[in-house]
Amino acid sequence: MKVVICGAGQVGTSIAQHLASENNDVTVIDQDASLVQRISETLDVRSIQGLASQPNILEQAGAKDADMLIAVTFSDEVNMVACQVGHSLFNIPTKIARVRQQEYLKPIWGDLYSRDNMPIDVIISPEREVARAIGRQLQVPGAFDVVPMADGLIRVVGVRCGEDCPIINTPIRQLTQLFPDLNIVIVGIIRNDKGIVPKSDDQMLVGDQVYFICDVAHLGRAMASFGHEEEEGQSVIIAGGGNIGLTLAEEIELEHAGVRAKVIEFDKERAKYVAQALDHTMVLNGDILDLEILEEANVSETETFVAVSNDDEVNIIGSLLAKRAGAKRTVALINKHSYAQLVTTLGIDAVINPRVITVSSILQHVRRGRIRGIYSVREDFGEVIEAEALETSPLVGKPLRDARLPPGVIIGAILRGETVIVPRGGTVINAHDRVVLFATYEAVKKVEKLFAVRLDFF
Repeated sequence: MKVVICGAGQVGTSIAQHLASENNDVTVIDQDASLVQRISETLDVRSIQGLASQPNILEQAGAKDADMLIAVTFSDEVNMVACQVGHSLFNIPTKIARVRQQEYLKPIWGDLYSRDNMPIDVIISPEREVARAIGRQLQVPGAFDVVPMADGLIRVVGVRCGEDCPIINTPIRQLTQLFPDLNIVIVGIIRNDKGIVPKSDDQMLVGDQVYFICDVAHLGRAMASFGHEEEEGQSVIIAGGGNIGLTLAEEIELEHAGVRAKVIEFDKERAKYVAQALDHTMVLNGDILDLEILEEANVSETETFVAVSNDDEVNIIGSLLAKRAGAKRTVALINKHSYAQLVTTLGIDAVINPRVITVSSILQHVRRGRIRGIYSVREDFGEVIEAEALETSPLVGKPLRDARLPPGVIIGAILRGETVIVPRGGTVINAHDRVVLFATYEAVKKVEKLFAVRLDFF
C-alpha cells in the first residue's frame, strides 16, 4: 500500500514507523527541515520538506499513485486542504485528517465533509478520543485502560496487579479451575517495561500490568478477581481547561449522570470561557500546583483527579499533590513516552497518552482485511484487533487448537450474533463471527491475511 503522511510530528512519525515496518511504501511531508531529516535517518521512508497542502508538494510525494493520505500536521486547515487537494487533483481513495479545533466538529457543520464539499473520509479528534478514554476509566475504577469492542459487548481492560491481587503467582492454565466464574482471557503482560505474550504456564506477579479480554457482563467479576471492587466514582476534578479538559467536562455532563465535576484552569479568560460553555460544572481559576486551590476544590473528598493540562510536568506534580491531599485515584495526561514509563511507580494510578490513542484511531482505517476495530497496546508491543471471519478464512470450521495461529496471536473473545464466547481449545469459529484478538506487531500482517477477502495463506 502506498501512503502519503502529512506531518512528521509524534503522531505522523508513529504512523510512519508502523506502516514502514510492514513494508508499505510511505512518504512523509513536513515543513520543518529538522523533522524531515530525523525521520529520513531513523525510518525506511521517503521524506519531503514542504507545505503538505500545496499540489506540487503532494505530486512530488507520489499522490497520483497513493492509496491513502493521512494528514496530521499541527494545522487543522493544512490537514483539511491537503485532503481536498488529494481528492480533487489526485483522486486519492482514502483521506484521513486530524482536526483539533472543536468548532469544525460541531454537528451543525456536518455536511462540510461530504464528497461534494470537503471530502474527508475519516476525521480524527484527539480531544474527543482522549475524553472518551478517560470517561471509560471513570466507569471502571481500578483499570488503567478500558476499550470497548464488538459494539460494546466485549471489553479490553488493563489492570495493575497489586499485592492483594487474588490471582497472582498462579499459572494461567489453572485460573479456570480455581476461578470457574472468571470468564476472561489474558492476552498481554507488561513486566519491567517489556511486553510478554503469556503462555499457559506463565504467572502474574506483583507490579505486572495485565491486559485481558472479557464479556462486558462479566467485567465486575473480572475486576474483583484482580482485587478491585470499587464503585464508579461520583466526583471528579479536571485539572486543565484546555480543549481536552473542556471536552471531558462536556462528556461527563452528557454521558455520566450523577457525576459531579469541577474544572481548575490557570488562565482567567479561558476559565471564563469554559464556565460559559458548561451547564452545571463548577470552574475554578487557579494553579493546580497550589494546595489552596486543591483544598478549595475539595480534593480530599474527590474520587478521581484528572490532570489534562498542556504540560506533562504540571500533570505529574499536580497528580502527586492531589494524591497526597487525599484524592482516591489520579489520572495524568502524559505525552512523553519516557515519562509514561516512570509515573506509575510514583503512585499515579493511570496514564493517558494522546499519541497512542490517536495512532490507534488512525490504524483502524489503515489495516486491511475485515478489520472492524484496533487498539494499540503500547507502541512497541502489539494491537488488540476486532475482525470478521469470512468463509474463506483458514480459522473457520476447525477447533482453535488445530487453527495454527501465527506466533504472538491470542484470541480473546468471539461474538456470534449477540452472544459472547470465551474461546477454548475446542471452540470452532463460524463464518461471520467477530473475533477479538491480540497480536504482536510482528504478527499483524499475518492476522490481516487471516481475515482478508482473498487468501494466499498457509
